[in-house]
Amino acid sequence: MSSSSAPSPRPERSRSRSGARSAAVTAVITAALAAGLLAVPQSASAAEIRIHDIQGTTRLSPLAGKTVTDVPGVVTAVRAFGSARGFWVQDPRPDRDPATSEAIFVFTGSSTPKVAVGDAVEVSGTVTEYYPGGENAGLQSVTELTRATWTVRASGQPLPAAFRLTDATIPTRYAPETADGSSIEGLRLQPHRYALDRYEALEGMRVVVHNAPVVGATSTHNELWVTAEPYRGRTARGGVLYDSYRHQNPGRVKVASLIPFAERPFPVANVNDRLAGVTAGPLDYDQFGGYEIQATELGTLVDGGLRPERTRPQHDRELAVATYNVENLSPKTPQAKFDRLAGALVHNLASPDVVALEEVQDDNGPTNDSVVSADATLRQLTEAIKQAGGPAYAWRQIDPVDDQDGGQPGGNIRNAFLYNPERVSFTDTPGGDATTPVRVLNRGGQPTLSASPGRIDPANEAWQASRKPLVGEFVFRGKPVFVVANHFNSKGGDQGLDSRFQPPRRSSEVQRIAQAKAVNAFVKDVVAIKPRASVVVAGDLNDFAFSPAVNALTDGGVLTDLVQHLPKRERYGYVYNGNSQVLDHILTSKGLRRAEYDVVHINAEFADQASDHDPQVVRIRP
Repeated sequence: MSSSSAPSPRPERSRSRSGARSAAVTAVITAALAAGLLAVPQSASAAEIRIHDIQGTTRLSPLAGKTVTDVPGVVTAVRAFGSARGFWVQDPRPDRDPATSEAIFVFTGSSTPKVAVGDAVEVSGTVTEYYPGGENAGLQSVTELTRATWTVRASGQPLPAAFRLTDATIPTRYAPETADGSSIEGLRLQPHRYALDRYEALEGMRVVVHNAPVVGATSTHNELWVTAEPYRGRTARGGVLYDSYRHQNPGRVKVASLIPFAERPFPVANVNDRLAGVTAGPLDYDQFGGYEIQATELGTLVDGGLRPERTRPQHDRELAVATYNVENLSPKTPQAKFDRLAGALVHNLASPDVVALEEVQDDNGPTNDSVVSADATLRQLTEAIKQAGGPAYAWRQIDPVDDQDGGQPGGNIRNAFLYNPERVSFTDTPGGDATTPVRVLNRGGQPTLSASPGRIDPANEAWQASRKPLVGEFVFRGKPVFVVANHFNSKGGDQGLDSRFQPPRRSSEVQRIAQAKAVNAFVKDVVAIKPRASVVVAGDLNDFAFSPAVNALTDGGVLTDLVQHLPKRERYGYVYNGNSQVLDHILTSKGLRRAEYDVVHINAEFADQASDHDPQVVRIRP
């Protein structure tokens, strides 16, 4: 599993809070006050404090840690489930400053608040800055009232008008930046200039999108992504393309629902579907993906007609090499997933001759013991492929050292090859194991491997707690072809696009660059012996085509990243937080001039997935 931000499995959706500020928040606020960036109302009586005074003009409340009393507003929504219950209250008498939000969430913990939408209330409580995921996650804070009490003064009051999110109201620039990537919390919000500032200035307020295109499919947590900019940056199949660190598609917003499931089941949507009509509710902030409409009104789902793709079969003289991240596959995985993966390999990918697999787990999956073999996993997959009408694939892989390759604890994920022995042969050369590096040998002017399969430089610190590249020598129509299966380290620990630190730090990138350099050095060893050697580097690189890691992999021109040769609107195979992006790649050496490449869209755009990655295939003529 991988992503552009946080690829680790999602924890249970709960929010724990303490009423008091942390020392870190106190320090930030103190520094901002000293710099004159925050202002506290002088001698303000309780009657004079309104919500916009609490929210202030920056990301942190000037009243954080203080107790406020009898703050007026109208209840606009109630969250009556989970451990983060509470209600949103919005002031029907806004000020004229677009930087100040007019709404706030009143947190009641696991207690269901005894209020109703339309109640006019006066709320007292402690002003608290809550960091979803904890302060170290680097996300935005949410200004809230905790330890709250309230009085209902009237019921059935009209709700404040919802702010409409459109191309015209969301700036194209995503976020303000600092020179050193430090926090932007103390900066005055500029909602007419930056999208993140616009959303922050609307924190808790009612917002609305009309006829919103779906750009991120419904998740298992009953959430989806839409865009409020229906015509900007669209992919060929209806998503929004993430193709630069400078273009984050600012109109993306997540949608969850406050409507009881029995009353209105959450829509099961794919990319290119549409929520027709009105989707509206308070704007929240979520640790798993930025700003989110907590919908009290949900548009009607309209099917956009997106269907899984199929690639064409390879011709007799074409060698088809594919890559597929099968997402933590083990015998403990339901058989239905094996069947779906098998059906996709046979029917959607047209039974490739060689398949580089990523995230193949050991024979007892996440059970954390000394088992490292994956023969049972691969046997179950290849049997399912035969049952789906595919070839009798053989496999090659190397067992890792227990618990040394990262991934799900106990799973011992690794890269593996499937190959069709009726079309291609594998050159078995003994000596490959988890810790022995494969070397490129010169035999009569022809490159060959010291071990096949072998692992590239496994002792290199670049591979610490990460999957080691697996290389194998295949022979197709009498010609050798070297294939390298990769799964670079994840983006876990990177700061998200919506981080309070701008520009966000990509700390995991350092390791991927080192990994890319190691693979690049191996390919250079091969082509140094034979410049026209046939080399295919494939797999989940966990990085973008424009990233420094991929640039390091192609250094010296020894490899071509084939995704760059697709039409721009087709350069994606993974959807994260509503952004269609590239994480998986197939690269070829100069000896493979005629390469036909296809990203086969069968997973990432759909609510019903066998994996979160789309597979890819290249057809070559060595």
